[in-house]
Amino acid sequence: MLNYLWPILIIISYIYAIVNGNVEKINNAVFEYTTDAVTLTTTLLGTMCLWNGLMEIAANTNLIKRLTKLLNPLINFLFPKVKQEKKIKQEISMNIVANMLGLGNAATPLGIKAMKSMQEKNLNKDKLTDDMATFIILNTASIQIIPTTVIAIRMSLGSAEPTKIIFAVWFSTICAAIVGITVTKICIKLEKRRM
Repeated sequence: MLNYLWPILIIISYIYAIVNGNVEKINNAVFEYTTDAVTLTTTLLGTMCLWNGLMEIAANTNLIKRLTKLLNPLINFLFPKVKQEKKIKQEISMNIVANMLGLGNAATPLGIKAMKSMQEKNLNKDKLTDDMATFIILNTASIQIIPTTVIAIRMSLGSAEPTKIIFAVWFSTICAAIVGITVTKICIKLEKRRM
């Protein structure tokens, strides 16, 4: 769908610019925003390299084991079928920590790793397990304590107070996680009753 939508919007924009005599403005905007995109990408790349490096270091120390132990009650509650699976619990912990640090790009590969590990234990390979569904929702809601990526974007765009959004991020991500997990658990119970 987007493969058709974007080209159509671009063509319509150019036709509209030609009709209104704004072709020069479009050309200037293309070059100006291309520079902004490179600057933003460089800023985000540096931030992500830093946090990905820290997560890699943490994975090779006792820190992740301690964080897994700290998150153990939450993981056991949300993912009851992986209680005995240390590797999966560690991968889920790393994903949760990356999300809490606002590192969506670091959390994604960690989440994929956790999903692959859960899929290996899945007896019905064509269907998500309850834990996998819960993990997808938790990962999507991604409670953020430090919204690193958003702060980096705001800084690169010259925001006077790039961290001012922290309380709004806390509120919205916590609400999203609570609602998402509650609905998921209700749906899981209803599905089990139907079977």
